[in-house]
Amino acid sequence: MTDHSTISRAASRSGLLRRARQAVETWQLGVRGISFSILLIASGAAAYCWQHEGNGASIAFVISVSLLVAAALVLITRRILVAAVVTVAMMAIVVLASSEKVRLMHMAIHAYDLVYYLSSPATLKFLFLNFPGPMVQLFGAFAALAVAAWAAFHIDPTRIARHHSALALAVLVGLTAWTASVKGSRADMQQFAQDLALSTFYSSWSETFETLWRGQLFEAAPSAGGAPFLLPASCDLPKKPPHILLIHQESVVPPEYFPKLGYDKSLDSMFRSADKKLHPLRVETYAGASWLTEFSILAGVSTYSFGGMRPFVQAMMAGKVHDTLPEALTRCGYRNTVFYPLSKNFVSNGRFYSAIGMPEIFDMKDQGSKSGHERDSFFYGNALNMMEKHFATSQQPLFTFLITFATHQPYHFAFMPELKVPGGAPGTNPEMNEFLRRLSMAHTDYDWMKAELAKRFPNERFLIVHYGDHQPASTWPLLSEADKNAIRSKDRNLTKDSPAYLTYYAVEGINYEVPKLPDMATLDVPYVGTMLLEAAGLPLSPAYQERKRLMQVCNGRYNGCEKSNEILAFHRRLIDSGLLEAR
Repeated sequence: MTDHSTISRAASRSGLLRRARQAVETWQLGVRGISFSILLIASGAAAYCWQHEGNGASIAFVISVSLLVAAALVLITRRILVAAVVTVAMMAIVVLASSEKVRLMHMAIHAYDLVYYLSSPATLKFLFLNFPGPMVQLFGAFAALAVAAWAAFHIDPTRIARHHSALALAVLVGLTAWTASVKGSRADMQQFAQDLALSTFYSSWSETFETLWRGQLFEAAPSAGGAPFLLPASCDLPKKPPHILLIHQESVVPPEYFPKLGYDKSLDSMFRSADKKLHPLRVETYAGASWLTEFSILAGVSTYSFGGMRPFVQAMMAGKVHDTLPEALTRCGYRNTVFYPLSKNFVSNGRFYSAIGMPEIFDMKDQGSKSGHERDSFFYGNALNMMEKHFATSQQPLFTFLITFATHQPYHFAFMPELKVPGGAPGTNPEMNEFLRRLSMAHTDYDWMKAELAKRFPNERFLIVHYGDHQPASTWPLLSEADKNAIRSKDRNLTKDSPAYLTYYAVEGINYEVPKLPDMATLDVPYVGTMLLEAAGLPLSPAYQERKRLMQVCNGRYNGCEKSNEILAFHRRLIDSGLLEAR
């Protein structure tokens, strides 16, 4: 019995040792497998960065930030595989989301998007209704990430001591700070680039944190060198001013800017003012981001002055910019209205309009639009009906800001194909041909609207100002090789003087004689409000008087003014006067 017990115990110990060795060998195989998986994942991420993230400094910055994120995840989970899977998956989601955003909106993903879009249910609804494929893919990617992270957490046998991961995290913080300083600030147009998605996204975190912590960032001189601007209490007018119709012609550019383009020359008349001249307008965006043009016109400052945060100016500056164009009109007794083709809460537009003096917003629901993609006559008709009701009961002058949508991208399908309207000459690029078709409709509808104003309201005077907010993407093949190369280059270094930023503004009157317009070769978009007030014969506030002076001194330039110190001093006076909150 004793010998048998001894043998049994020895066999048991031997079995335990064998199972322990097997467990160790299995663990070692697992670790080797995990290590190989991590190496494979990291190699794929590094290869992508090498191909798409620019020069060496930019690549080093992206890799150091990615490793920093991974180190933070290791500190939390103690598992290397989880950190590798989650970090690389997040990198992939950023790249895919940025690619879709550039394709649809011509802007790369920015850290502030998390605040900008997630805080607006109406905007998310718009995105799901109009871009269901990309949105489903995005949410599907996050679901797949959650499943992969859960699986990696349970598969990974490694357990990294937290003091080791904390040390690695500290080293990577220093490395990231160094690579960020070597890389320097990103190019002005990088936000609109197809490549450099990770570099752009990572770079945007610092300015997003700074914006949320300190408030809005706005370029200004350290001191004003002038007295604060005072707001007049009212507007003394010898007679009732004209009603004003400001029309935002979506994605519209005069086709005559492109000599090689064949088109119906009757379109040219649409872009002529009362003086029979074509007046070029320099905007600050190409092929998208209409709200940048809106902001500059309504607020009277350049979006470039907000640096990397300029894609979000309307959301950021709601309630923080004063003596706006609508507020100047309110002082002169105007009733201000907006006819907007989408939901009033899209990208916080409704909140911005209300804050700057246009609380009466007729959005797509109010106008009975199902999609927003309506012919221009639809919106003109709604505005005319509102005017009819207004004039029947009120003598108050009316300011109507109307945004069209028929000429909005995409151009890969025929809008209202049953209409036989002129497009491009034979051989015209299909998307440009479709744009020209829609422009023909816009021209017809604009002429119809003017005729209706004259017929329905023969005793009322109207000032009509319309402008192109940016060029359509369909002009890309017609740009110079330098501009095309700049748009598709990694740093998207399109110069602010590029012809790609040229659109137009036009001023006409119905029963109203338009005064002489600014004699400028090209007018920068922040001066449109000043020009409009002058054309309507309205007195200018001290701030608008300064804008008029700067327009003359800078020969129509704003951000590109040779005397940039005067522009920056003007900004400081706006801030010191409480007309613009920069923080």
